[in-house]
Amino acid sequence: MTIKEVSEKFGISQDTLRYYERVGMIPPVARTEGGIRNYTDEDIGWVELAVCMRSAGLHIEAIIEYVRLYREGNQTIPARLQLLIDQRTALLQQKSQIEATIERLNYKILRYEDAQKTGTLSWD
Repeated sequence: MTIKEVSEKFGISQDTLRYYERVGMIPPVARTEGGIRNYTDEDIGWVELAVCMRSAGLHIEAIIEYVRLYREGNQTIPARLQLLIDQRTALLQQKSQIEATIERLNYKILRYEDAQKTGTLSWD
């Protein structure tokens, strides 16, 4: 696939794809004889992982570290596993905070919906 096709597939710019490759968020993409990036299924899998992790709020540095460890080989499996566990823990904490915030907002919304019906807000 060309960079344009991958860009369209994931809804990210071609510059973003170049950036991901330049900083190491995805491994280097092979190029044609003319120097055009030629994304393989494996490359697309890396892009999908990077997009997924970024959309979940993971830090760029963590993604770069994961790719670096992967490229070093199987001896880094324990480190990669720990990195993924750490990231999951951080995401679960964020999820818990978001759920608590949503509960608070739901409560506030109900109070204001009641106030809109009755014309008064007894306490906020």
